[in-house]
Amino acid sequence: MPVSLQDKLVVAISSRALFDFEEENRVFDAQDPRAYMRLQQERLAVPARPGVAFPLVRKLLAFNAGAAQRVEVVMLSRNDPVTALRIFRSAQNEGLALERGVFTQGRDPFRYLRPLGAHLFLSANERDVSEALQLGFPAARVLTESVAAGINYPNELRIAFDGDAVLFSDEAERVYQTGGLEAFVTHETSKAALPLSDGPFKPLLAALHQLQQQGDAAGMRLRIALVTARSAPAHERAINTLMKWNLAVDEAMFLGGLEKGPFLREFEPDFFFDDQTGHVSSAARHVPAGHVRSLPGAA
Repeated sequence: MPVSLQDKLVVAISSRALFDFEEENRVFDAQDPRAYMRLQQERLAVPARPGVAFPLVRKLLAFNAGAAQRVEVVMLSRNDPVTALRIFRSAQNEGLALERGVFTQGRDPFRYLRPLGAHLFLSANERDVSEALQLGFPAARVLTESVAAGINYPNELRIAFDGDAVLFSDEAERVYQTGGLEAFVTHETSKAALPLSDGPFKPLLAALHQLQQQGDAAGMRLRIALVTARSAPAHERAINTLMKWNLAVDEAMFLGGLEKGPFLREFEPDFFFDDQTGHVSSAARHVPAGHVRSLPGAA
């Protein structure tokens, strides 16, 4: 039988999200990438330093124990095949069991998300992330300036999500943008029992929930938080939506517009996803963060 990733949580990740290639990236020229490729080739024997999403990947792969291979992480990169040597060698040096990768040498990599059946795509390239979202795949632009993840929970993977325009559709957010806070509260209170439509990251939440339901593996646990600017009474619709989906989060923070960064610092997620640039920039000062770009005309 052919090999399949169907029963696994599949994460596709770019090289700059997994490793710190910021120095190499400064010499990159899309019109003539030869200097970049030459530099990477010169450094084949030099292991790359871990990047922003490295702790997330390490913990995801830690759920694979023995026959219970629950997670697959695949490199999906605009790098050339020679640079792939350095990437896989660096992963091996760090003890990461990465086996698969697609390296397109400057061509669009996001088209390979479909055959992979990816539940998440992480990249430092904003255009690739936007195209992936357009195709219907959960994707976020990794803020490479984010601080590193905390080390207080080595056996617990922690992921935090914003609500509107991330887990949920941007319906309510558009009401807020056009009508202000009072219109938003009125809208959400009147529709408290009506579930919100799916947001771009619902498939990832569902996949994580399934991983969580499978129980601990190799001593690893999963904890999920909803961190939203909503407050009472608008919190009801968010909770009712999750209940309707038969999905759950372990923690919920209804912050009513308070800055999210300090709260995320206390939760210590291995990654946080938000669509608002202000919130994600605040978060990046405390935790690894990714920007989920809102799609034009999204429902």
